[in-house]
Amino acid sequence: MPNIQYEDKAPIDIRKYEAKHGKQLPTPAGYHLLIALPEVKEKTDGGIIIPEERRDAESAASIVGYVLDMGPDCYLDKSKFPSGPWCKRKDWILMSAYAGTRLKIWDKEFRIINDDSVEGVIENPSGVARV
Repeated sequence: MPNIQYEDKAPIDIRKYEAKHGKQLPTPAGYHLLIALPEVKEKTDGGIIIPEERRDAESAASIVGYVLDMGPDCYLDKSKFPSGPWCKRKDWILMSAYAGTRLKIWDKEFRIINDDSVEGVIENPSGVARV
């Protein structure tokens, strides 16, 4: 099985989609984060074409995401987050494979996850694979 590679740029230009379709992305409430899942490359760096079914499955079970927005109560609980927020907007994060509520808008998958579902921050999602 080829190693799944993600595009390392922001997975979505929200302004482009909202200009065409209007505002459809939810605003996260409370302590929730709105996460965009990364695009899975169509080919590996070695040139192997990844079947669409495999790309879809990898996207659905993605362990990386891009923080688009944060609810107003994220990371305010000092007893849970004594050292402060675990991430911020525009960070790439690690999370459990099926964390949060999954939704599809503009033919792209998003998730709404709890602030304590963030397991880490990474600089570049490319090459990070679920095992």
